[in-house]
Amino acid sequence: MTLQSMTGFARAEGASGRSRFVWELRSVNGKGLDLRLRLPPGLERLEPDVRKLTAEALARGNIQATLSVSVDDTRMEAVVNRDALTAVLALRNELKDVIDPAPLRLDTLISIRGLVDIREQEDGEDALLARDAAILSGLSKALANLREMREREGAALRSVLAAHVARIAELTHLVEADPARTPDEIARKLTQQVDQLLQDKAGLDRDRLYAEVALLATKADLREEIDRLKAHVAAVGELLQNGGPIGRKLDFLAQEFNRESNTICSKSNSAAVTAAGIELKVVIDQFREQVQNLE
Repeated sequence: MTLQSMTGFARAEGASGRSRFVWELRSVNGKGLDLRLRLPPGLERLEPDVRKLTAEALARGNIQATLSVSVDDTRMEAVVNRDALTAVLALRNELKDVIDPAPLRLDTLISIRGLVDIREQEDGEDALLARDAAILSGLSKALANLREMREREGAALRSVLAAHVARIAELTHLVEADPARTPDEIARKLTQQVDQLLQDKAGLDRDRLYAEVALLATKADLREEIDRLKAHVAAVGELLQNGGPIGRKLDFLAQEFNRESNTICSKSNSAAVTAAGIELKVVIDQFREQVQNLE
């Protein structure tokens, strides 16, 4: 499966009958899928379908979707208020003995407030259904374009993350190969320090001190941290190979990487191991920063 970034932009245009529409989609990082939708007045009924299509196409990201609709061929129509007209004619008939009996003129009727409403002609039900279907089809196209852009970004992120993981593996090997991290070497250094203490402190219990040295040597060993780093590197490699929405899993592994690097730095008894541990922390931070952009 492909990887997707959570950042992208897409635009799709279309037309149906007299109507033209434009979809614009913007996507940025998000913990889940959050759709912020802007629909023109009168098209709120499309919201459930829009949310369904978006959820089917995307798994994570803050999505801003904006729909604009315009009408190319504006048609006007005169709508007569039949109740008002009936009332006006009834009044004229009632007053026929006291007013001019001449027939009512059209301009007179139009001038009566509320009798005639000049407004934009609405499309029929079939035309509206066809327009709505075209708008949703345009959204599907825009979502496909957004996915394509996010997948291109995801492919680039895969390469970046793979390079970071390869460097983490190299640094882990450097720590593992450093002779200063073996239990024998740790014990030797600690024993040397104890011998220096005992030169002027004859009253110290030598056996007790050497027992403490052995315990410290065991605690200072980095074998477990190295093994866990290797396991995390293998897990990241498998996730990158399989693809899909793996951002959260990689973020968790980044936290685990950081935990092991902190322990290595705290246990280190050599400058080389400390330097490798510090560089591990830098690379892991870079890795985690890029993971935040991944679906």
